[in-house]
Amino acid sequence: MIEIEEYRRDNQSSPFDEWFSSLSVPAATRVSTALVRLEMGNTSNIKWFDGLGEYRIDWGPGLRIYLIQEAHRLIILFGGGDKSSQKRDINVVKSLINEHQRDKKLKQQR
Repeated sequence: MIEIEEYRRDNQSSPFDEWFSSLSVPAATRVSTALVRLEMGNTSNIKWFDGLGEYRIDWGPGLRIYLIQEAHRLIILFGGGDKSSQKRDINVVKSLINEHQRDKKLKQQR
C-alpha cells in the first residue's frame, strides 16, 4: 500500500483539490480510480522526469495527475490538468514542489 497526501499550502488550500473540484463527474471518476490504483501500489502509468511524476490517464483530453514520491510509501499530489495545458501545469507544479521542499526544510530546522 502507498499513502497518498495532497500538498497543502500554508493557508491549508490544496492545489490538487482545486483542480479535482473543477472536473466533470466522468473525469473525476477516472481520477478517483487512478488514485485507488496508486494506493494499491500500481505506479505503471507514471512518467518520471526532473523529480516529478506525471500520472497519465488515457481518456478524453488526456488527464494528468502531478506528484512526487517521498520515501518508499508516500505520494504527494500537487495538481492536475490535461494534455492541452501540460506545459503550464508542469511549471506551476514545479514551483509548488519547490515551495513544499523549502517548507519541509524549515520545519526540520525548528
